[in-house]
Amino acid sequence: MKQIQMVDLKGQYADIKEVVNASIQEVIDTTSFINGPKVHEFQKNLESYLGVKHVIPCANGTDALQIAMMGLGLKPGDEVITADFTFAATVEVIALLQLTPVLVDVDPDTFNIDVEAIRKAITPKTKAIVPVHLFGQAAPMEEIMALAKEHNLYVIEDNAQGIGGNYTYKDGTKAKTGTIGNVSSTSFFPSKNLGCYGDGGAIFTNDDDLAHIIRGIVNHGMYVRYHHDVVGVNSRLDSIQAAVLDAKLPKLDAYNKARQEAAAKYDEAFKNVSQVQTPVRKSNACSGNCNNCDCHVFHQYTLKLTGVDRNGLAKYLNENGIPCGVYYPIPLHKQKAYMDDRYNEADFQVTNALVEQVISLPMHTELDDEQIEFITEKVKAYING
Repeated sequence: MKQIQMVDLKGQYADIKEVVNASIQEVIDTTSFINGPKVHEFQKNLESYLGVKHVIPCANGTDALQIAMMGLGLKPGDEVITADFTFAATVEVIALLQLTPVLVDVDPDTFNIDVEAIRKAITPKTKAIVPVHLFGQAAPMEEIMALAKEHNLYVIEDNAQGIGGNYTYKDGTKAKTGTIGNVSSTSFFPSKNLGCYGDGGAIFTNDDDLAHIIRGIVNHGMYVRYHHDVVGVNSRLDSIQAAVLDAKLPKLDAYNKARQEAAAKYDEAFKNVSQVQTPVRKSNACSGNCNNCDCHVFHQYTLKLTGVDRNGLAKYLNENGIPCGVYYPIPLHKQKAYMDDRYNEADFQVTNALVEQVISLPMHTELDDEQIEFITEKVKAYING
């Protein structure tokens, strides 16, 4: 059996080596390292794939989220609602811009932001909602967009973990995650479903005016060289990373399908283990562990444990050569940087439980049946004592 990896980038590279190497060499040969033809090619190809009018590449996913907020003209003190159970970058950029983060609880099954919790958190100072498509599953966007429209709020999708996923509306129509809100951000960190070989990110929007503002922000506020029309930053996707991403983009659907197939095999292995809740797919197209649901692209495959020593299991798996992860061990509202006297622990019952219950198993495009069987048998062996 091959060594088990949490993310097998070497295995993935072996399959696309010739295309990637040729694309990188083309950039080197042309020496167009910043904003070169490869960046523009990738931008156009990603716009076509997503069905979105504007893709603005940038240096990383955290920049993408910050720039999206800058583009909307949010002011210090404006309140931005987001999920308590997610990576810190989501709340980090809110604080960096001197906005007021408002953290709310999540759904106990999908781990995505809870719509009723959003509703209760809205005040006259609220200006935006940031739903996160956590672990690769689409957040409940139809309800969030309706709530935003009711209260005249912006919606900024954090699509760092969900690229290539679909959201199904109640009428059966579909849209790619990241194309539904006013603006969206994504990350191309190497371990993402669409990852480069360094840092990278992008902003998506269908709003022409907003796209124009953002294009200036990413380039020092310039539309014409040395004419600084808006306050900007230096955040550009370099051409070598764009070359890698453009080589991978045609395979993104196949990559996500491989993840979904691996998830289905995990599901089957754990279906009679009462202490394990496998990832619940919940969309307007299905409710439950539907193997045909495309609302989840499994950036992570995350179990929720009941009556199991999660940390003990993690140690046991590592001792048996199985990497695993705990995403996330501390709620954002308990992080030193983001503590606030406004928060009431009673409002975070789900998140406070999840941080003690969740564990993520290896998930990537190269997982094979032998590895999945080994992983699942070891999990069950620990649970069964």
